[in-house]
Amino acid sequence: MYTWNFGKSTELCSPYVCEASVLRWHLVLSRNTLTAEINDSEGHPSSSRQSLKGTSEWATSLENLLEDPEGVKRFREFLKKEFSEENVLFWLACEEFKKTQGKKQMREKAKEIYMTFLSNKASSQVNVEGQSRLNETILETPHPLMFQKLQDQIFNLMKYDSYSRFLKSDIFLNHKKSEEQEENSSEAQTAAKRASRIYNT
Repeated sequence: MYTWNFGKSTELCSPYVCEASVLRWHLVLSRNTLTAEINDSEGHPSSSRQSLKGTSEWATSLENLLEDPEGVKRFREFLKKEFSEENVLFWLACEEFKKTQGKKQMREKAKEIYMTFLSNKASSQVNVEGQSRLNETILETPHPLMFQKLQDQIFNLMKYDSYSRFLKSDIFLNHKKSEEQEENSSEAQTAAKRASRIYNT
């Protein structure tokens, strides 16, 4: 799993502040994807270069999809078209929150998650059970699993709703087709080189 560092907390939750927070997270996610691609180029196997491993892995489970930065990128692109990108952003934020060390930092990140995704004033509010009963009192005693129940709700919402549609979407199918073409091209080049060596022997 990759680390998603969402920065400092937001003290006020005006629509402009919350929107800025979401935009900052978008930029951080993009930087993490770029870092993964750079690491791949330095010798680590890239999922997009491994004989359909990318889309094949994504199709096995939502968990595998969310483990792959490229998969997250494509899934976010799909959810954005469905106007529900906040779901995966919230899930990723909760994953990062679990790794937070120190009470002060935990309290700051918990407040940022609440203000951005759970508050009734949130610009990227997620739809979870008991939404109307949520308030800032949950932030008084933060702990790593404080958002677990809500995160599980959003995960199941994505798993049994958005994820199945994603696997049938043009975004997924086009990426799969691109992988197949890349694989076929690679196999053709390998066969041509083998034939050339035999001919020149």
